[in-house]
Amino acid sequence: QVQLVESGGGLVQAGESLRLSCAASGFIFNMLNMAWYRQAPGKERELVATISSTGSTNYDHSVKGRFSVSRDNAKTTMYLQMNSLQAEDTAIYYCYVLQSGVHYWGKGTPVTVST
Repeated sequence: QVQLVESGGGLVQAGESLRLSCAASGFIFNMLNMAWYRQAPGKERELVATISSTGSTNYDHSVKGRFSVSRDNAKTTMYLQMNSLQAEDTAIYYCYVLQSGVHYWGKGTPVTVST
């Protein structure tokens, strides 16, 4: 079955960086588009970045220029490099894939940015 396992979250100071990873299994990784979402306390889950099966990327305006999504098909892993982190980036970050019409989410990894 599809499994998505996020890691790399933590507590950082504003201006610092983190790299999140999403280890995927249970599907043909290099054939599907994937995404990172986040959910801040008291807010709805929002799309952060997407990466297509061919590596094309898109970003929410709030993270454009600071975050970078990538994937390693050999390792079936997706990454989110987050630079110049701000307090507003504090959230739980989730990995997402849509496979055969079913939405799959990881359990998330928390990111806390202190000022």
